[in-house]
Amino acid sequence: MLKVIKQGAAYLKPCTMLLGGFDGIHAGHKTLVEAAKKYPYPVGIMSVLGCKRGGDLFTVCERERIYESAGIDFVWEIEFSAAFKNTSAEDFLSELFSQFQVKAALCGEDFRFGMGACGTPELLKNRAPCPVEVVALKRIAGEKVSASHIKQLLSEGDLPAANALLTHPYFIGGRVEHGRRVGKTIGFPTVNVTFPAEKYPLREGVYGGTVLTEAGEYPAIVNVGARPTFGVEERKVEAYLQGFDGNLYEKEIYICPREFYREIAKFESAEALRAQLERDKARLSCANYQRAGDRI
Repeated sequence: MLKVIKQGAAYLKPCTMLLGGFDGIHAGHKTLVEAAKKYPYPVGIMSVLGCKRGGDLFTVCERERIYESAGIDFVWEIEFSAAFKNTSAEDFLSELFSQFQVKAALCGEDFRFGMGACGTPELLKNRAPCPVEVVALKRIAGEKVSASHIKQLLSEGDLPAANALLTHPYFIGGRVEHGRRVGKTIGFPTVNVTFPAEKYPLREGVYGGTVLTEAGEYPAIVNVGARPTFGVEERKVEAYLQGFDGNLYEKEIYICPREFYREIAKFESAEALRAQLERDKARLSCANYQRAGDRI
């Protein structure tokens, strides 16, 4: 089970430490994780919370699930507070090596730390009491794999391209809320979760995908945004689970939109919406989305 270490706390065992912001694990990070596992120590990962402009790729709880799935032993969670932002590079390293018995440190060649991002891998090498491994940036089709690039793809609703850069399918985790139960009246009962405020926004629209529940994983039609046909402007994530029959209220689920189907539209009637959802369902039945359950 993943152990969570808050800022100021310590991890007493000798360890290997992955250094960076890590608001998820993409294909570039995978190289670091694989390199870290070559050392004979528990692997820890540094995770900075709330520092990304426009929101983080994944929430704190979502990240913890991702790290555990990747076989990481503990996470060092750091709030991007004013105090942390103004910590010098030297003080950051002093804190790191006093809290952790680091026997090997790994980072990407673009890793920067400390006030003004003046800390570099070279400074880390000079000050670390252990070996430091600096891993070259990963590029796909000539472009650096980065969280900012993945966010751009999410803004466009291009989930296949975004997922190709992640080591796990993009997902939205949340606890199922009580809704208005309108979907059930037209033959499409849905589960509803709130899109986390701290999470980088996904393009609004209707998607085909899957939903992972405690009862299994199901193909799903996913609506991200408002529900104008019924006069609901509140932004929610709503999913119809094909083949599911049960009660998920208050249960934790993971919604994985995989393919953008269409823009959100206001239909003239509930019957017109039902007819469109039948078309979406037919498209979903023809899709063969890879199951996400073993990777998130």
